[in-house]
Amino acid sequence: MTLVAGIDSSTQSCKVVIRDLETGALVRQGRASHPAGTEVDPAAWWDALLTALAAAGGLDDVAAIAIAGQQHGMVVLDDAGEVIRPALLWNDTRSAGAAAALIEEFGAAGMAARTGSVPVASFTATKLRWLRDAEPESAARVAAVALPHDWLTWRLRGYGPADSSPLGPVLDELVTDRSDASGTSYWNPRTGEYDRELLAASLGHDAVLPRVLGPAESAGATVAFSPVSASGTPAAPIPAGIVVGAGAGDNAGAALGLGAVEGDVVVSIGTSGTVFAVTGEPSADETGTVAGFADASGAFLPLVATLNAARILDSVAALLGVDHATLGSLALAAPAGASGLVLQPYFEGERTPNLPDATATLFGMTLASTTREGLSRAAIEGLLCGLADGLDAVRRVGVVPQRILLIGGAALNPAVQAIAAQVFDVPVTVPSPGEYVADGAATQAGWALTGARPAWEVSTAASPAPDHQPVIRAQYAAHAAARP
Repeated sequence: MTLVAGIDSSTQSCKVVIRDLETGALVRQGRASHPAGTEVDPAAWWDALLTALAAAGGLDDVAAIAIAGQQHGMVVLDDAGEVIRPALLWNDTRSAGAAAALIEEFGAAGMAARTGSVPVASFTATKLRWLRDAEPESAARVAAVALPHDWLTWRLRGYGPADSSPLGPVLDELVTDRSDASGTSYWNPRTGEYDRELLAASLGHDAVLPRVLGPAESAGATVAFSPVSASGTPAAPIPAGIVVGAGAGDNAGAALGLGAVEGDVVVSIGTSGTVFAVTGEPSADETGTVAGFADASGAFLPLVATLNAARILDSVAALLGVDHATLGSLALAAPAGASGLVLQPYFEGERTPNLPDATATLFGMTLASTTREGLSRAAIEGLLCGLADGLDAVRRVGVVPQRILLIGGAALNPAVQAIAAQVFDVPVTVPSPGEYVADGAATQAGWALTGARPAWEVSTAASPAPDHQPVIRAQYAAHAAARP
């Protein structure tokens, strides 16, 4: 049996799956938590990776590995390979002003044409501009810029600061893939090249950037070494000779793990909400609603992201003092449209639409509508309406949806499934629970090992009967249009 490992280094945790290359059967897995916050020392990710690998039984019998990770995070290194400051994550919105400045300088249409996307505070270039302006001494020290999965891949291959790695700080050995590079706002998905002018305009000077690998391309192989955690604790040894895949951004990893094809639109309800589809042609939406990303298979991945997703349900459940199952039961006891109660759920600002300073608003409160049942339903409808707006947006750049693949922890709630069938106007399928980002990375590892993309079966957990209720989106849209 040939084993391959896939890693999902997400905002909240690091998850490892080890699968049989031939069948895709899960052999073992491990997990470790990441610290909370929008600014994190990358050493915490490395420690979590080592812990999760140990929990998954180590890598002694693994032939290939790849890492998928949260997109956009800014990891800046000096010429000794040391991390200069904690990484700013995708959900850190302090760079909203920097995004506006870049758009002012290069134009929304110009940025879309050059990078596939109009930058918002989530994108790496905006964080570099913020660093240039807010911490100029740190910016001046930057010798290389990496994304979270790039940095972890570099460390796993044995590179890093001289006192904590066998191969030392060889910055030119940093690698990434098309999907993650396309979220930086200084890489062009059409040409496959970095835009050095945009990098310099963001950071204030040029820097080493990771080499962009193709979907089946290997970053090389591991060397034998005994890694040490940030606290100085020895970890399980990394064996030599494990083929290392290019890795991917988390959404592209999920698309790969799901086996998504043209016609499938993936709607993911996690820390953030995302709507994305695999297409054969690049997109460039100058309105900034759709990010024109590349995918992990050699195609493209137009994507809409929202900052507010599963935590909407966390917040309302906590307010009502109930668990998620009870929240769902309450929601299903209210009529479609929640008797006019509408939650616009911008609890943490919002990325799509681009309203970084917005707050959540509850509309339509009457004595009849303001009930536990109504608020529960309004929370789920508000979450899904934001994602349905994303579906409309990817349609506008040429995607023709045939099926919704609804994934993420919240997708397992029967109320979310039932209400999704009322909000979306195409059939909804809920794949069985799985670590699809990590599975995509494992797929990529197998691809790098053999040169052939594995085709593993994905089972279905639910297919709710279509029950489209236009009133839900109509009243949500009416309040969105009235927002100043």
